[in-house]
Amino acid sequence: MRLFHFSDDPDIRRFEPRPVAVPSERGPGRDWLNGPLVWAISEERQAMYLFPRDCPRILLWPTPQTSSEDLAAWFGGRSWTTLAHIEWRWFERLRTGRLYRYELPAETFEDLDTAGMWVSRGAVDPIALEVIDDLPAALAALDVELRIMPTLAPLKDVWSTTLHASGIRLRNATGWAEAGAPTPRLLASPEPSG
Repeated sequence: MRLFHFSDDPDIRRFEPRPVAVPSERGPGRDWLNGPLVWAISEERQAMYLFPRDCPRILLWPTPQTSSEDLAAWFGGRSWTTLAHIEWRWFERLRTGRLYRYELPAETFEDLDTAGMWVSRGAVDPIALEVIDDLPAALAALDVELRIMPTLAPLKDVWSTTLHASGIRLRNATGWAEAGAPTPRLLASPEPSG
């Protein structure tokens, strides 16, 4: 298993546990997830973080429980494994952005069993670093279809489908709060610890 942390900082020598910058509703007994931790994402779900840090996005993928109706409605017969939605105002930053993908040793991490998220309560030294300077190509290489919209607000009800939906940085989405869109109680939206 491989775990990664994405950052716009190329010089992180050690990841120290830090509380999230913006605490989230985590559900009963899970408030500790707002405390000091190092966050990582599994190799399988790394596409969730191939975006500029503050870019709001919604990623969807089928699960074993996904209905054929939802699959047809959202994927339309296309074979992509994941759909990623962003707003047009973020596309140029995505197109020209650069990220640093740190590989982290898995030994001290706990699986949160949610969208590939893992956390370590202790400091972690990276074991490898890779520069990613073509984010759209990196998404395509992971079989992600990028969909660009004026606003993500029309997707506010996607959490009621049978697809898995991960919303990240939605507080930055145009009109999200005004549309009465929920803030998903999801583990996949921590502020990075690096």
